[in-house]
Amino acid sequence: MTDQQRGGQDATSARKGEHIRICLQEDVSGMGVRTGFENYRFRHNALPELSLDDIRLETELFGAPLRAPLLVSSMTGGSDATGAINRRLAVAAEARGWAIGLGSMRAAIEKEELAATFRIRSEAPTVPIIANLGAVQLNYGFGAEACRRAVDMAEANALVLHLNSMQEVFQPEGNTDFRGLLVKIEEVCRTLQVPVGVKEVGWGIDGTTALRLKDAGITFIDAAGAGGTSWSQVEKYRSKDDMKRQAAEAFADWGIPTADSVAEVRTVLPDVTLIASGGLFNGVDAAKAIALGADLAGFGRALLPQAASKAGEQSVEGLISQFGRIEFELRAAMFGIGAASLEELRQTDRLVRSSNN
Repeated sequence: MTDQQRGGQDATSARKGEHIRICLQEDVSGMGVRTGFENYRFRHNALPELSLDDIRLETELFGAPLRAPLLVSSMTGGSDATGAINRRLAVAAEARGWAIGLGSMRAAIEKEELAATFRIRSEAPTVPIIANLGAVQLNYGFGAEACRRAVDMAEANALVLHLNSMQEVFQPEGNTDFRGLLVKIEEVCRTLQVPVGVKEVGWGIDGTTALRLKDAGITFIDAAGAGGTSWSQVEKYRSKDDMKRQAAEAFADWGIPTADSVAEVRTVLPDVTLIASGGLFNGVDAAKAIALGADLAGFGRALLPQAASKAGEQSVEGLISQFGRIEFELRAAMFGIGAASLEELRQTDRLVRSSNN
């Protein structure tokens, strides 16, 4: 290994720590764009004709059972500190029966000693785990074998390839050659023995792109829309380039709102497994996402402060409590409209456009 390669690997690891610090300490939300969930309201059902105890949240993902249609969205890994975050999230996910997605595993593919920061199967022995690599890395030396290594390393049930073109534009060390990726994604789908999906990182996926991805062989989509974390804003805080820092402000409202992305993808792909993430903060957001067509609702930065706490067992207990609150809010929203099951929630006619928007 050359000194240049070693330096690049160390930089990848260090970048993960910077991302966490910035997400915790700076205002990295999109500005001038919201998730779109604020445009919808549930029409209250005063006579739901069911007991709260009747409401069922159980579902499955990749053939594995879940106690709730909820996911820890891909966030981090690649350093000792971020590995601890992943382990805390994994313990909470196992305790509450949520699926969990890992952050980009590029650092561990490049530097084997970082693999432990993504190995959470011992903490989460029964829930689905989703390994993660950047799709653009398929143009920078990674191929199906690297994808297989990521899955094996995490003992994962599936792989997600993330799309982050606008982040790469503003990232100081960004990889911006996105040419020919669809063919390479198709090769990964054809080669791997586990489900392969695609997610955005916070700017949403439109229906046309979703159709192209489905035709390439992907089995699930995480819409990951705008209205939550803006990665151009995150990279603005990392950049030493004054021009790029100023330019990032022009893109603070970029992207497809999460609610719009979910609805559009579900319209064109009625049968694909669809995850809604991007700016979700409570169980009512999750209920709206599912009513718009999502199979699962994903939570990322909303969980990060508690997951990043150095309070040890108290941090994990706080996460488990936060997961439980989100589930309770989802269950209460379903009770409030008289939906006893997730299928009834998806079929409800009680999610309506708000007259205030």
